Amino acid sequence: MTTFLDFSLDPAILKALEKLQYKEPSPIQQAAIPLIQQNRDLIALARTGSGKTAACAIPICNKVDTESPHVQALIIVPTRELAIQYATEAQKIGIEKGVKTFALLGGEDASLQRSKLKHGVQVLVATPGRLIDFIYSRQIDLSYTKTLILDEADEMLSMGFYDDLEFIIQCLNHEHQTLLFSATMPPQIREIAKRHMQDPLEISLISEKATPDNIDHHFVFCHHHEKEQKLTELIQQQSLQKAIVFCSSRIECEKVSRFLQKKLSINVDYLHAGLSQEIRSAIIYKFRSGKIQLLVATDVVSRGLDFSSVSHIFIYHLADDLDVYVHRSGRTGRYEKAGTVITLITQRELRTLQRLSKILQKELCWIGEPPSQVSYASKPAPRKRFSPRKSAPSTPSSGS
Repeated sequence: MTTFLDFSLDPAILKALEKLQYKEPSPIQQAAIPLIQQNRDLIALARTGSGKTAACAIPICNKVDTESPHVQALIIVPTRELAIQYATEAQKIGIEKGVKTFALLGGEDASLQRSKLKHGVQVLVATPGRLIDFIYSRQIDLSYTKTLILDEADEMLSMGFYDDLEFIIQCLNHEHQTLLFSATMPPQIREIAKRHMQDPLEISLISEKATPDNIDHHFVFCHHHEKEQKLTELIQQQSLQKAIVFCSSRIECEKVSRFLQKKLSINVDYLHAGLSQEIRSAIIYKFRSGKIQLLVATDVVSRGLDFSSVSHIFIYHLADDLDVYVHRSGRTGRYEKAGTVITLITQRELRTLQRLSKILQKELCWIGEPPSQVSYASKPAPRKRFSPRKSAPSTPSSGS
């Protein structure tokens, strides 16, 4: 059995991992850590929840020269929430060694960020927009950066960050290591790899199945005007630990949240990109700590964020882009725990559902009667009340 002792890590890093109760490396950590240690360029395909944040943060912190105050590792992520999560994870891993980490993101005081950088940051996690602002104003020195990491690269491209990534990469015009982590491999990522990486090795831990076997998928047919009431009834029928309701827009998110707050006896709140960073961070903290049991959200939380104890996902609106379904459902069933995804289906979404059934490669399981127009494989779920399958006792995770 491979252990973290097999990676020739600094004793201070091993001490931090022991305090974090990291027992053994996940598959992506076993594959990636030795290659990153060897300073190889790397393309790693892995889903969220696989331990890829630690797979990168462990060797990066291990390589940091704590005598130098300069930015030695630069990690680019698509969202502010992911930047905070990544920086927090890296800080925990590098704390015993004295590695200084920082998250540079929009929505916060730029003068305080400048001050932090002047006092020394060795591992910098940044969102593209704020980083480019600092590069243009010459308030950041990347000439000492030895490793560039693009995390959730496919998500950054889907959000329109291609030109921003090109600009940032071109600013690192000295020799450096490039690591690219992604859940999928669209052509633009191949183009970035071809143009900017040196003979990259590729690791793929993406299975052919769209979602893990430990996630149950259920569907409920209803008319549009019934959706709020139907959602309320479904939530009341479940044995929830923590749950997320995914909506398609900020307006829908707030509307559904207000309705559920009136109908349910549990704590409900909402999260979308229109909120200030301070409020977003506070809501995420409350949800993680269990002060909020039900979070109504847009896709700002569908990628990268680690909510390890979410038992249920409710999808209020099925998006035409089925990758969105995969990412939303990936917020549950993490670290091999059981999870349940329940999607509300209206008449207009039946064509999309037909495509989804092929991706899931399993019979559709309906709660209640399926619509008569469904001609592909489907079966009704039992009419009795149900709760998620009991999962085996969980062991501490090795990061996300």
